[in-house]
Amino acid sequence: MAISRTLLSEGERVVVSTRTHPKALLLPVLALVLLLAVGTFVETRVDGDQQLLAWLVWGAVALGVLWLFVWPLLTWLVGHYTITDRRIITRTGVLTRRGHDIPLSRISDVQVERHLSDRLLGCGTLVIGDASPDGAVALPDIPRVREAQARLNDLLHALHSRGGRHDEGA
Repeated sequence: MAISRTLLSEGERVVVSTRTHPKALLLPVLALVLLLAVGTFVETRVDGDQQLLAWLVWGAVALGVLWLFVWPLLTWLVGHYTITDRRIITRTGVLTRRGHDIPLSRISDVQVERHLSDRLLGCGTLVIGDASPDGAVALPDIPRVREAQARLNDLLHALHSRGGRHDEGA
């Protein structure tokens, strides 16, 4: 499970825990391949008296790999979405961690957006309407988004049918 047990209240249970779909890594992987191809191409074309050029190109490739591949990979690895029986928890950020908690009792609407590529890859955006000034929170690229929506709707139905209170024994 991605979320620390210390962030959960007593009796709170995790229903869905996920990170964004791996499709978020497609462009960074493509950038990695292209950068390595450029470095390799220059290395094979440089003769012995132009080694400084090769070193400069490999230095630029290394910076590009850090910026275009490693940073997005770290961002993907540390970002999590968790739905519990009481709230939705989001945690993102590598150096500066950001979090957003939405109590289920504040949720008024749950929508799913799925583009063609999302349908092909089995993911989508979960749009949660709540009573905040922002109006809606979008959780992009959720794997198996229809299942997450169904589970969230079940939790909301159970919450509303017992009058909006939390049963500790549930």
